[in-house]
Amino acid sequence: MTDYQAASDRTVWQADFERRTLAAYQEAGCSPALARALFDRGTKRLPDWTVLTDGTHWLALSVVDGFGGVHDLTDPAALPFAERWCAERGATRIETRRTGGPGPFADYPVIGQNRMRTFSTTEPPQPPPGLTVRPLTEAEFPAWRASEEAAYIFDILRAGALTPEEAKAKSDRDFAEELPQGRHTPGHGFYAFEAAGEVVGTGWVQHSFLPGTTFGFSLEIHEQHRGKGHGRAAMAAGEWITRQGGDGSLMFNVFGGNEVAMNLYDATGFTVIDETRSRPLN
Repeated sequence: MTDYQAASDRTVWQADFERRTLAAYQEAGCSPALARALFDRGTKRLPDWTVLTDGTHWLALSVVDGFGGVHDLTDPAALPFAERWCAERGATRIETRRTGGPGPFADYPVIGQNRMRTFSTTEPPQPPPGLTVRPLTEAEFPAWRASEEAAYIFDILRAGALTPEEAKAKSDRDFAEELPQGRHTPGHGFYAFEAAGEVVGTGWVQHSFLPGTTFGFSLEIHEQHRGKGHGRAAMAAGEWITRQGGDGSLMFNVFGGNEVAMNLYDATGFTVIDETRSRPLN
């Protein structure tokens, strides 16, 4: 397929792309305000995308630091063309962020998913059964952060998107960006989960991360305490923490390959609102 050319006018495509993406987010359960916020976050580099058309269908592509991005593709048959276009411009890997299912990218491995659950706000939030939730202390925070950074690097590597050096650099950047004031960064909460007087897990959330939505960076049960029902209790703790912060939805990102977390989210009603898929280019 070689009849795709740069679009002379992007306005028609952009309006259609925005309409389709917002509709997909709302169909996945997002409020209009949350759908808009997710769209805006995902299109910060939209002016740098190359938009192509054959007069009927659209492609929106980019290549940055060896990563090819397929941001829009309205004709599944155009995927080989999109891959070649990215490869010819130096991409060694290609990725896409999708709402509404994988479409033609079903054979691309999942790198990460955003999962969300919306809670009823007609009743007061209930404490999680079987767990006591308390803030992490100042003394507990350094060891907790070191453990979270190591787990984050492990998840990135398991997803298969980056080298160990790239994963470490990404972890350093992301933690510095998310927690510029450490434990005292505004909007963030850090928690210990206790059962029978023993710390069995921890949680980290950011309230009002997006409209009406708390983002759960982690709700973690320590390995030696798993298999005792604490995972579901931690999800209940996340709901309680979310409601305490005044939000009605809780969102997580889960890395590809983390089947345990994905199964837990499935079992506790967290639906996929978007996902990133990626594979190397030969």
